[in-house]
Amino acid sequence: MSDTRLEKDSMGEMQVPADVLYGASTQRAVLNFPVSGRPTPMPVIRAFAILKSACAKVNHDVGDLDAERAKLIQDACQRIADGMTEKGGLERHFPVDVFQTGSGTSTNMNVNEVVANLVCLAQGEAIGSSKNQAYLDAGGVHPNNHVNMGQSSNDTFPTAIHLACALALREELAPALAKLEAKLSELATRFDAIVKIGRTHLQDATPIRLGQEFSGYASQIAHARDRVDRALSQLAELALGGTAVGTGLNTRPSFGARVAQELSTRTGLTLREADNHFEAQHAKDAIIETSAHLRTIGVSLSKIANDIRWMGSGPRCGIGELRIPAVQPGSSIMPGKVNPVICEAAIMVSCRVVGNDAAVATAGLGGVGSILDLAVAMPVMAEGVLDSIQLLTGASHMFVDNLLNGLEADADRCAGLIEGSLAMVTSLVPVIGYDLSAKIAYQAFDEGKTVREILNESEIKTIEGEPLTKAMIDEMLDPRSMTEPRE
Repeated sequence: MSDTRLEKDSMGEMQVPADVLYGASTQRAVLNFPVSGRPTPMPVIRAFAILKSACAKVNHDVGDLDAERAKLIQDACQRIADGMTEKGGLERHFPVDVFQTGSGTSTNMNVNEVVANLVCLAQGEAIGSSKNQAYLDAGGVHPNNHVNMGQSSNDTFPTAIHLACALALREELAPALAKLEAKLSELATRFDAIVKIGRTHLQDATPIRLGQEFSGYASQIAHARDRVDRALSQLAELALGGTAVGTGLNTRPSFGARVAQELSTRTGLTLREADNHFEAQHAKDAIIETSAHLRTIGVSLSKIANDIRWMGSGPRCGIGELRIPAVQPGSSIMPGKVNPVICEAAIMVSCRVVGNDAAVATAGLGGVGSILDLAVAMPVMAEGVLDSIQLLTGASHMFVDNLLNGLEADADRCAGLIEGSLAMVTSLVPVIGYDLSAKIAYQAFDEGKTVREILNESEIKTIEGEPLTKAMIDEMLDPRSMTEPRE
């Protein structure tokens, strides 16, 4: 038995591995793009399957596709969406490298061919029969004529990207961020009674409550969730219906709107046909904006992780205001050492997300990926955005499960550092003035004393000329009172 079969496409004959579900067009792409070994992301393939199924239903509803072919295509697409056959996963049948034709044509044809061959198998025909005229005359399914009916790679690939990214945002990242925000809010409440020294420019500043700092982190993630919602709104516009260049050639005027409605029903997303197909296909601004939102979320996560890393430094010779859970030995040479490994992993995720965003934005630049009437760097944009979603989702769960759930505050350390801070003098400014307050801070530093000790040892008068009493000093140097505006 031969290990290959002979297939044909518009360019001629091609030897294809005998047991694969794709055909000649896909095999050409496999040979043309041996670049990374990373195929088009599976979420895009699943989105294509959902899309092709919806297109088949709409084509039947408008009278362009008979009921039997429409059902066969939908059944095949469902098997792809589920990712399983009776023999296992279908991933190996979608081998086209992500670094391929910039329109994603190779992947679109890969899906068309796999759907058509799944139909062949369902009808008891051999793989590859979809180009046999006798088979087609008997009700068979052709990858271009039927699976791709009313479509072009130029409108299906951007639609599949939007659909894949929207589903990943809703089903993966949004719940992970909600979990992270809830935990940070919980810690903000738990730590609210702990007053610590603030730090600006890595130097001592006025007191702040640890809970206030964590409330800021929780707010960052609340804003991150808003950014996800804004991205979903942008991704809701679908290019389908524009076909090759946005004019809608070879499709019905209602096709894009009908498919968008069908996809909304199937996914629960609120999707709509693009208001302007020329924008939707000639540029990929919605994907670039989505990537920018993800970059901002990554930056937020890095800020939170780095702050916790700093506050947990030590345990004896650093800041030591937080006790980071020990999840693994920190050194192969220093016994007992514990490192902030979860923070470091989260920060590395942020680095990668920023890098992905740079690639996505570059791929959208005029003259690079967006040229005249088509965006031609879409596959790498899809990979970048989906990779960022996956990384931020995993990092958010990791951060809660392996760090925040075991994070503790060292209240005694927080209190001890406050008393020694020269910034405590700030609360005196309204009473004794800026210049005298600065003089006291410098004196305390030079003499190795606290601000309180200098005040208690000196005869100081207020701006109005009244003596500064011990009661007044204690009131003004109360750390808790410095964490809120004074009446």
